[in-house]
Amino acid sequence: MTKVLFIDRDGTLIIEPPGDEQVDSLEKLEFIPGVFQAMSLIAKNLDYELVIVSNQDGLGTDLFPEDTFWPAHNKMLKAFKNEGVIFTDVFIDRSLPDDNANTRKPRTGMLTDFIDGEYDLENSFVIGDRLIDIELAKNLGAKGILLSSRITVGEIEDSGLQDYCVLKTDNWMQVYEFLILGGRKATVQRNTSETKINIDLDLDSGKSSNISTGLGFFDHMLDQISKHTGVSLNIKAEGDIHVDEHHTMEDTAIALGEAFYTALGSKRGIDRYGFSLPMDDCMAQVLIDFGGRSWLVWDVEFKREKIGDTPTELFFHFFKSFSDSAKCNLNIKAEGQNEHHKAEAIFKAFARAMRAAIRRDVFNYELPSTKGVL
Repeated sequence: MTKVLFIDRDGTLIIEPPGDEQVDSLEKLEFIPGVFQAMSLIAKNLDYELVIVSNQDGLGTDLFPEDTFWPAHNKMLKAFKNEGVIFTDVFIDRSLPDDNANTRKPRTGMLTDFIDGEYDLENSFVIGDRLIDIELAKNLGAKGILLSSRITVGEIEDSGLQDYCVLKTDNWMQVYEFLILGGRKATVQRNTSETKINIDLDLDSGKSSNISTGLGFFDHMLDQISKHTGVSLNIKAEGDIHVDEHHTMEDTAIALGEAFYTALGSKRGIDRYGFSLPMDDCMAQVLIDFGGRSWLVWDVEFKREKIGDTPTELFFHFFKSFSDSAKCNLNIKAEGQNEHHKAEAIFKAFARAMRAAIRRDVFNYELPSTKGVL
């Protein structure tokens, strides 16, 4: 079955001019930075049918004459063709918003052939710079990629479209990277007689995170991982903390390591290694290698039994459990006077090390190992 990229025009392929928002002259025709490089790579390396879907308010009326629209539009298509990018079809709706036409995005009236035909919409994408493009993806049964710096993650969530927006970026090369390498996600459930752990991890979406373990300071540290790694991390942990904090922190670490191990998949294209940072009086250094082997070197001494509600002795156990299940090497060193700062610096450095290690290079999609396996 054929997969499709349904691509918006103004604001996505070409710059939407301020004011009348009409590209009605050659002078107004400007391309989004990076679009030619990314679209050329998509056309060359990926197996998608390329289709333009655009609302052009009142096209053909006195306010937007056709003879001013088509020269710029055809020039755009020619420029893409010269770069090896050929759109198999172009769908343009001419209605105004108040017309409520079924052909106007986000409605699907123009695209019935794709809905009724032999197309793999579940693995197709709508790429656009507005929430209506994500809504169109929802209505088609596809996924949405939001190419915008104006719209926030909060606005996506407020619209109820967060489950349909698989990537938010303002960089066309990140779109290509996502399409060629795929979304790196994992869901892990770990249930024992002592704990129930549920983790949803998305390495690339940039969506907000939600963390609840019943241990306030531990939540704060896990939030540092999400924030400074740049991943979406949802953790719900229920454990026997009335007995001890040990089981909750250990099982969360095991599940989190398993989630990273699963989400990284083949590890092709990742940088693999990764960071030290200061935090006021403290210095923390965390070195990591997602090389497929488990090892932990721990050079940290805490002088307090607890920070908040979290025993400091369990930080070693957290990172040891993570290393074992993520199959990674960790070398952690920290020094300083303030114990809160010391712990937070470790988790921030850990997150930054992972951020560097999981970064991918779409132009070097090789396994980062001379062994041929990780």
